[in-house]
Amino acid sequence: MSNARFGRRLVSVLFLALISKLGGYHLVGAETGKHLFILSGQSNMQGHRPEEAFAPTVRAAFGAANVLIVQDAQGGQPMLRWWKNWRSPEGEKPEKTGDLYERLISKVKSAIEGHSLLSVTLIWMQGERDARMKWGSVYEAGLKGLYAQLSEDLDREDINFVNGRLSDFDLENEKYAHWSMIRDIQVSLANSNDRFAWVNTDDLNDGLNRQGKPISNDLHYSAEGYKAFGKRIADAAVNLIREHSK
Repeated sequence: MSNARFGRRLVSVLFLALISKLGGYHLVGAETGKHLFILSGQSNMQGHRPEEAFAPTVRAAFGAANVLIVQDAQGGQPMLRWWKNWRSPEGEKPEKTGDLYERLISKVKSAIEGHSLLSVTLIWMQGERDARMKWGSVYEAGLKGLYAQLSEDLDREDINFVNGRLSDFDLENEKYAHWSMIRDIQVSLANSNDRFAWVNTDDLNDGLNRQGKPISNDLHYSAEGYKAFGKRIADAAVNLIREHSK
């Protein structure tokens, strides 16, 4: 055997030995799976543009080729349009529930087809309509139910959950009677599970909106507020993924 051929064989053997020793670790740049981010909710999620801050942040953390982002949101909608088993505080079930969830999960399944997933993170910004309708007493059940529903449909028990807390729009509950109640629920639920987190939005609804109009304690965020929101939910998601990858 020539010295050159022997050298190539030796390198090959050493490389295979190194891979065997590394076991569960992967080489930098190797394709091992995707990080899926599901963004949903009502108007403040609908108004959020992932490319402004969210997508750059998660791509910087995990690599653009390793990130899947699915956004589907619709303004002014209550939890019942996502959680199929929603009941009113009186125990009544509307004739139609979960239709927006069906739209969302259809997009998710299409996006993940053919991919293995390293992580799944649900990012949720919703609750304004439920606060207005005085449905705060069933909102926690809705959040838990939505999370369980998604976990079952994706057959995963390790989904991360980032919840945007309602802003300071109506802390006195003058316009939306259950505003503070839902804020408290969002925080307490996030603190109950190490895969859950919440982000503050109290400072995002002042300044100039996307039409250049001044706003103060508005229901919706300012142009810069949406960018800050995207960065915060991205940072929270990245932190959860890294914490559970140790």
